[in-house]
Amino acid sequence: MKHSDLKKLWIADKGDGTYTNPILYSDYSDPDVIRVGTDYFMISSSFCNTPAVPVLHSQDLVNWKVINYVLDNLPFARYDKPVHGCGVFAPSIRFHDGIYYAFLPFPDEGVMMCRTTDPWGKWSDPVCVQKAAGWIDPCPFWDDDGNAYMVNAFAKSRIGFNSFLYLSPMAPDCSHILADGKFIYDGHATQPVIEGPKLYKRNGYYYIFAPAGGVEHGWQTVLRSRNIYGPYEEKIVLRQGNSPINGPHQGAWVDTPSGEDWFIHFQDVGNAGRVIHLQPMHWENDWPVIGVNPVDGCGEPVLQYHKPNVGASYPADAPEDSDFFDGNCLGLQWQWNANHQDSWYTFKDQRLVLFAQPAPENTPLCNIPNLLLQKWPAPDFQITTLLRFSRLLEGDAVGMVSLARRYTALIIQKTHDGLVLQQRTGDCPEGNETCNLLAELQDDFLYVQMQVKQAAQICFAISRDGQNFRPIGDTLKATPGHWVGVKAGLFAIHQNASSNGGALEADSFVLQPRT
Repeated sequence: MKHSDLKKLWIADKGDGTYTNPILYSDYSDPDVIRVGTDYFMISSSFCNTPAVPVLHSQDLVNWKVINYVLDNLPFARYDKPVHGCGVFAPSIRFHDGIYYAFLPFPDEGVMMCRTTDPWGKWSDPVCVQKAAGWIDPCPFWDDDGNAYMVNAFAKSRIGFNSFLYLSPMAPDCSHILADGKFIYDGHATQPVIEGPKLYKRNGYYYIFAPAGGVEHGWQTVLRSRNIYGPYEEKIVLRQGNSPINGPHQGAWVDTPSGEDWFIHFQDVGNAGRVIHLQPMHWENDWPVIGVNPVDGCGEPVLQYHKPNVGASYPADAPEDSDFFDGNCLGLQWQWNANHQDSWYTFKDQRLVLFAQPAPENTPLCNIPNLLLQKWPAPDFQITTLLRFSRLLEGDAVGMVSLARRYTALIIQKTHDGLVLQQRTGDCPEGNETCNLLAELQDDFLYVQMQVKQAAQICFAISRDGQNFRPIGDTLKATPGHWVGVKAGLFAIHQNASSNGGALEADSFVLQPRT
């Protein structure tokens, strides 16, 4: 099988001038988007996974590719191990005076900032803009007079309160906060759990686009004022209405060179995480109206719509998923479970080589840093990989994993007596693992297949020839992780403290429609 034989599992572009939502059926949560010329750039949350904060690019707002990451590793030692539900929350991206800025909130450590002149290239090392626990969802803004500000929300779990928005004066180069700011909005009465603020200016009004009401059942609120410090009027401009799209909110207003306005947001669908939608938007009486079928200026999401008018046509596409390991670097679809080291892997003879990393025997699999993972690209699919074991040493455990709150893995373990096949299942982050012996293996290779059925069930199958697969192990009911969707991937660990580990070789990692 070759790259050219495969088609992406989720294509939103229908090829007839229309698109369907979601435009990305993948967990790019808390998206922020900007336009620079004819290019659109999106970043999203990545929590404790690395490389961190994916950068996606599009030229038509429908077809997106991952082009980079802002951070190679997270700048705090605690993330050398997985810290589920922590890391980078709801970043923002802006372009000002030829420089791209990414604001990266760590709810336990503070607000960091990276910048670059080339979003495809290297981003700067992170600078601490504000050291404070509980400050989340920051967004920079430069006013017409050159003054800069940062608006942010608060995480109750870290600081003891939420539903407030706060504005701080900031150095124009975004290097630090200049002075104490002010609380500029209290959403407790009408906009509970307001967060994720994005600050814009239009026709003399300052606008804050901010989600409220909670992730699963909330809505999109917009605030406006003639003064950046308020007071702010409020209006709900998008909610579920009669659509099946729950909790439509948290995203970005973006325009096209032709003057159209659009809004990108996420929808929490559970196991696949927070998938990305694109909504039409227009203005009435200096208020944005998002979606269709507006009632009192509040619209509902579309399922299908005409594509944005960007003055050209672009090929239908989606982020990468399958990997044939025929280069000298990992594809951009891959992230590790924590801060990573390049020494964990290499490439040889068009194969990925994962070196088994030490792991104490009782460490839950979900808390292993060197799980190599990628997001689900669709609700229904299968993954097939050819794994080779000739370089395994006694104590090595390798295989394929489905990582989420409830996780499971098909594991090949090298024991004193040979190779055994196991299924290990547990709860993240506690572990509580069960391990079932499934078979003894005679060959030093095995085709392993994971099937994802209707975004709900995970099951495995194995084969010696890559054609005839037989089901093996228990079927697992999938559950989402801590703020994240389910991920799938490979791993190699070593559980014998008195010896060194070997290596797993993988020929490919191929995602296809489920058969």
